[in-house]
Amino acid sequence: NIICSIVFGDRFDYEDKKFLTLIDWIEENNKLQFSIQTQLYNFFPTVMEYLPGPHKQLIKNLEKVDKFTTDIVMEHQKTLDPTCPRDFIDAFLNKMEQEKGNEHSEFTVETLSRTTLDLFLAGTGTTSITLRFAILILHKYPEIAG
Repeated sequence: NIICSIVFGDRFDYEDKKFLTLIDWIEENNKLQFSIQTQLYNFFPTVMEYLPGPHKQLIKNLEKVDKFTTDIVMEHQKTLDPTCPRDFIDAFLNKMEQEKGNEHSEFTVETLSRTTLDLFLAGTGTTSITLRFAILILHKYPEIAG
């Protein structure tokens, strides 16, 4: 949720169905990444497009997560106040406006959507894994907790 507040400018309620569904997709993808078919897909994407397997579900989940972030970006575009950026998305949108005349600018809606998704996935994944390991270490060595 801390990553959500930085990237999206808002925290989600822990009972929010959309947020819980998003977390489910991410958790499922974390498990699917280790399947043989998914690893083969990374090496032979053209061949694997025609074969069934868990890699198909991973792609569907990624598309759903991407739509989730794209929808938030579109909502931010509608409610943007350039004088008062709420989060990363607003700051990026402001920079996009500044770069409007530059045809070589990398500040595009597609880049914003991808960067937002990368920040969200990287922030949630690394943070949760770090916390899990910290809890496991404290459980195994309770003397360092005190």
